[in-house]
Amino acid sequence: PRYKCGISKACPEKHFAFKMASGAANVVGPKICVEDNVLMSGVKNNVGRGINVALVNGKTGEPLDTKFFDMWGGDVAPFIEFLKSIQDGTIVLMGTYDDGATKLNEEARKLIADLGSTSITNLGFRDNWVFCGGKGIKTKSPFEQHIKNNKDTNKYEGWPEVVEMEGCIPQKQD
Repeated sequence: PRYKCGISKACPEKHFAFKMASGAANVVGPKICVEDNVLMSGVKNNVGRGINVALVNGKTGEPLDTKFFDMWGGDVAPFIEFLKSIQDGTIVLMGTYDDGATKLNEEARKLIADLGSTSITNLGFRDNWVFCGGKGIKTKSPFEQHIKNNKDTNKYEGWPEVVEMEGCIPQKQD
């Protein structure tokens, strides 16, 4: 049998299936899929260098928005404004591509930590990172993977291997 987004097992009732991958070096962009709906990918041509973000309604699973923020050559201010505008109950999925950390400041990192991230404080130059959290979450998210950029262990010259993650996000209850 095939499960939503190609994950390895079916999700229980009142859960949304998701699968995501960070970018591969600076060649292949990240991919984010929720409930069999590919929200962001290189094929859709809506990914970019930096941090790629997909927002999903936590009650219905409907996609709300997708954006990417260049954290190498760009400005962190629009990213901070975007993070502040996310409504409570929104599922937030993020994946890095190329470099997602250079322009991140304390304010941006705190806003992402408030979504349930524990790795964002350690995210460094060209690290690969995928994360799924939520606005208004009171706990740390179990959905996060981070690989440090390390020249001794990198799979690609200058970049670590792709990180992939799949799972079942609990539907927001009233």
